[in-house]
Amino acid sequence: MRTHELERKLKNAGCYFLRHGGNHDHWFSPITNKMFPIPRHGPKEIPNGTVKVIAKESGVDL
Repeated sequence: MRTHELERKLKNAGCYFLRHGGNHDHWFSPITNKMFPIPRHGPKEIPNGTVKVIAKESGVDL
């Protein structure tokens, strides 16, 4: 999954962008009430393990 695809799915689930970090963007999930990082990989694929961690932290089924 690419970063823009992941961000689109998160936005559709109600998550939103908070701020930019060094190599990550920080998002917030109203589902879990947690902040979580999303790496900026550009056009590269995000590793499956990273996507699973983001899904767990955000509470969104990716």
